[in-house]
Amino acid sequence: IDTLPKFLRRNYQRWGDRQIAMRVKEFGQWTTYTWKDYYQKVKYLSLGLISLGLETGDKVCILGDNKPEWFWAELAVQAARATAVGIYSDCTASEVKHYVTDSEANLIFCHDQEQVDKMLQIIEECPLIQKIVYWDPKGLWAYNHPLLTSFDEVLQLGEEYEKLHPSLFEDNVEAGKWDDMAMLAYTSGTTGLPKGVVWLQKQAVEGSSVFYLLDRYSEDEEYFSFIPPAWGTEQMLGVCCGLFSGMKVNFSEDPETVQDDIREIAPNVIFYGAKLWENLIGTIQAKMMDTRGLKKLLYVLCMPIGYKVADMAVQKAKLSWLWRVLYRIADAAVFHPTKDKIGLPNINCAYIGGGAISPDILRFFKAIGVNIKQCYGLTEVGGLLSAHRSDDVKMETSGSIVPGAEVRLTDEGEIFARTPYQSLGYYKKPQATQERYIDGWCRTGDFGHLTEDCHLVVIDRMEDVVQLAGGERFSPQYGEVRVRFSPYVNDIIVIGGKDKTFVSAIVAMELETVSRWAEERNIPYTTFSDLSQKPEIVKLIGSEIEKTNIALPPTSRIKRFVNLHKPFDPDEAEITRSRKIRRDFIEQK
Repeated sequence: IDTLPKFLRRNYQRWGDRQIAMRVKEFGQWTTYTWKDYYQKVKYLSLGLISLGLETGDKVCILGDNKPEWFWAELAVQAARATAVGIYSDCTASEVKHYVTDSEANLIFCHDQEQVDKMLQIIEECPLIQKIVYWDPKGLWAYNHPLLTSFDEVLQLGEEYEKLHPSLFEDNVEAGKWDDMAMLAYTSGTTGLPKGVVWLQKQAVEGSSVFYLLDRYSEDEEYFSFIPPAWGTEQMLGVCCGLFSGMKVNFSEDPETVQDDIREIAPNVIFYGAKLWENLIGTIQAKMMDTRGLKKLLYVLCMPIGYKVADMAVQKAKLSWLWRVLYRIADAAVFHPTKDKIGLPNINCAYIGGGAISPDILRFFKAIGVNIKQCYGLTEVGGLLSAHRSDDVKMETSGSIVPGAEVRLTDEGEIFARTPYQSLGYYKKPQATQERYIDGWCRTGDFGHLTEDCHLVVIDRMEDVVQLAGGERFSPQYGEVRVRFSPYVNDIIVIGGKDKTFVSAIVAMELETVSRWAEERNIPYTTFSDLSQKPEIVKLIGSEIEKTNIALPPTSRIKRFVNLHKPFDPDEAEITRSRKIRRDFIEQK
């Protein structure tokens, strides 16, 4: 089986109507789709697109939130041997234009009225676009643009087209090959405009199977699709591993209801970006601040037990019967209820990636019994390079090298990598491809080292390792991830340079926890901006930075900081759509 549509066909033949493939919450109720439903939606959608003029090798953009229609559209495009291009749903119209024009797409799927409006705003600048297909009709009833058509209309076209071409879909799926271009997975754009990384079906199948082979998900497990499908990680887990394993893929009703919906499903497998794990622990810490009496006492008593057991597991030390009993009591009293509140009581694999994270966060979740695993990879190498195993977790590392991957370090400490499934390069950017791939090795641009037991430690971007005026070098990210462990800090960027004698920082506070702290102390405020500049709040953030400074090397300690009057905003290009800091832009600003 060498293409994703062939995996879909296999699952349809294996399970048909007997196994649920997807669930999505609509109007407060969970709607289910079997593998037969999944297959038929993809089939008729693919035929409908062909009837509209889709040809082999064409590019089709998909702009929207995580929904079954996103996955159906991607598989339908690939079944026609065309290429899917994912776009983040919170992109501005100008950013959408970059994806559409750079990929040379001639068709686009849009989620709803908001996304359609973005496309119509730039349609004159995208002459190749022949059709705009939307799947949520709310608010679009009065639109009469000639390029607009609904998802259901395309499905109907496909059903009619099948009558004239009864075996075309099956023939197309069978004709699919490893070297078909499956998707353009765009980079996050931390160092410039996002570039389209070419993933053939080979990269999609082989690269994503590494995730599956590490933890062997089954058809009985539940996965919650939450991170954007435009991100290569969701392609690997939600789209590809869902097809490989047959596990059920679940979708929330709205972005605002994700946490409640996750709690209802209680998934076995989940992936959060580093920023989302930081937000989650901030929520837990905020709740504990508000807790009083017996609950607070139990939390204070049980967490040291959890930390002790987590540390012993990392050291691979055998637990005595006493610690086993104490942990079971702590789990029943605190840990299991805490995991239930955040929707993780049944979790088997909780992944973290997409950026560095404080070891304290990993240690906390290990303490309460979440099997959390740090991963490291790049879109350019087709997926994973390193990952924690369940029985081999080290808090300071990104795990050991995955099977098939190779890593080497330059004299300067830059990580070079290659895999059997790495990408061919950037779409129609030969110079950028040549700069990234050198003699078969992919230049990651990250600085790090390997431990004695071959765990990979990723410290920072090479270009972000900074030299101060006195010649001392430091990693901004090393301090940033540790400060973000504070429940009062939403984000931070550490600043230094050859023209500076010490390290400073710009801090964006966490409004929810800081506002609670202020209310408990009767500190009046009106807005985020007003609260952030209160002397008491500046002092609070300063005390959190001082706690972190104790654990930092002397040259990395933050001597001065400013409390920003607003959060960092992707619409102002301060962070990427996957919530990574755009360091160069902020430093210039």
